[in-house]
Amino acid sequence: MSSTIWSVDEHLEDILAAVRPLEPIELQLPDAQGCVLVEDVVVEVALPPFDNSSMDGYAVRVSDVEGASEEFPAVLTVVGDVAAGDGGLAGGRLLAPGEAARIMTGAPLPEGAGAVVPVEWTDGGSGGGPATAMRAHSEAPEGASGEVRVHRPAKAGAHVRTRGSDVRPGDLALRAGSVVGPAQIGLLAAIGRATVKVRPRPRVVVLSTGSELVPPGEELSGGRIYDSNSFALTAAARDAGAIAYRVAAVADDAATLRATIEDQLIRADIVVTTGGVSVGAYDVVKEALSSFGHAPGDGAGDTEAGPGADADEPAGGIDFRRLAMQPGKPQGFGSIGPDHTPLLALPGNPVSAYVSFELFVRPAIRTLMGLDDVHRPAVRATLAVEEALSSPSGRRQFLRGSYDAEAGTVTPVGGSGSYLVAALARADALIVLPEDTTSAEPGTETEVILLR
Repeated sequence: MSSTIWSVDEHLEDILAAVRPLEPIELQLPDAQGCVLVEDVVVEVALPPFDNSSMDGYAVRVSDVEGASEEFPAVLTVVGDVAAGDGGLAGGRLLAPGEAARIMTGAPLPEGAGAVVPVEWTDGGSGGGPATAMRAHSEAPEGASGEVRVHRPAKAGAHVRTRGSDVRPGDLALRAGSVVGPAQIGLLAAIGRATVKVRPRPRVVVLSTGSELVPPGEELSGGRIYDSNSFALTAAARDAGAIAYRVAAVADDAATLRATIEDQLIRADIVVTTGGVSVGAYDVVKEALSSFGHAPGDGAGDTEAGPGADADEPAGGIDFRRLAMQPGKPQGFGSIGPDHTPLLALPGNPVSAYVSFELFVRPAIRTLMGLDDVHRPAVRATLAVEEALSSPSGRRQFLRGSYDAEAGTVTPVGGSGSYLVAALARADALIVLPEDTTSAEPGTETEVILLR
């Protein structure tokens, strides 16, 4: 581990300078969810592609229902049905004066019609009072003929979705850099796009280290604890937009750890480990990864080749550092394997690991996705505390907090201990106390990183 103390910003800049966005690929719409578009999508067909009805009712000529009322209804001859998926009235005939066509929601407006009157504005062809619903064609096919009484007038274009009223050919549907979510997939499908060119979601492999770790659900024995980090960080990676794979905790054995990571590289765009980066006798991550990927005499320890380096250059191993931050002082970063896969080695304490993920891993994942803004939103807020908060000199401290957007205040949640998982679960923000702050008085304005 280097004796140099890195700042939070220097460590992050080093990571982001080395991580490159993934190469674009063409994906089918269902597979593109969560990915980032790499090109503008231009509309090729109008949406809607034709004038159609927004109601179940009757297509009419506007002049035929002018002045219509319940006392003096307009009586029209029903000449047929137009259902969704039809090409229009049978034979493509024009709707003549005095005629109406039963029409269903989404059906094309017949030629000659200028509006649609909802079925509730008519007698539904029954000859009685106002209808409440349209009789099913299968049960009453005669409803497509006979007469209908219309009790209200309709303006031109009433209850008609006009062609191109949503988007027209040549319109920009989605900009490059947009994340493809459910609504975007719906739009792409509606305009006829079956595939899009995107950067794929990064594949993140997460593993915890430590012989003391036990999977949740198993019985604890003396000196052992449940592995929470791998579950939390896998969820955090998915929340950031990645495809995440959680690996079972690895015991404190350097050879086993190296072999496990080597096996995982085939499905990893980035690897995240947690634990084993401090100065203890059993902190094997440094032992296992400091010269990972080097053959004897190939320059182990060089840091020039990193993530994004040329494929014929050796990976530079992992550089273990001390950062001027609390929690999360010990950190590791570098590249491993033939594809120079980025690896971030995080501390093992749960809060340290989570804070480190938010500050360093999440921006790396978002960079791999090709997003422009890779950081959580940050705001300024007033400290709502009864007593001053202390902070170590020369370190940037990140405290868990609860942010009140309406009041513009933030309140610490739990203490500063890096093992307090319950407080982390209640927090929705990180309170940032700068390196030159040793005491933050009540009412102090400070930076707040929003986690939700």
